[in-house]
Amino acid sequence: MKIFAPISLCALLLSTAHAFSQAKEGSVLLMNSQQQVKRNAVHNATQRDGQQVFEENCSRCHNAPQGFSPRISGTVVKHMRVRAGLSDEDEKALLRFFNP
Repeated sequence: MKIFAPISLCALLLSTAHAFSQAKEGSVLLMNSQQQVKRNAVHNATQRDGQQVFEENCSRCHNAPQGFSPRISGTVVKHMRVRAGLSDEDEKALLRFFNP
């Protein structure tokens, strides 16, 4: 009988600790999924920003590219930025649009 109380107490503490750790893991997973959703929303917004810059400035003379390497896109954007009078923010948005 004297041993039963400490063993019961240990079992109770272990089960509580186990339940707490699982709840903590679940909240971490929920936070990670919420952060991923937020990152995707930001990525989509920046893609739209770059597309909008392209449509407002570049599409007067150019069709949207189907894709090219980051090295080429960086060179193209730097040269055309001067000619089109684009801001630094517009340049960065275009680079994100060309290379998602």
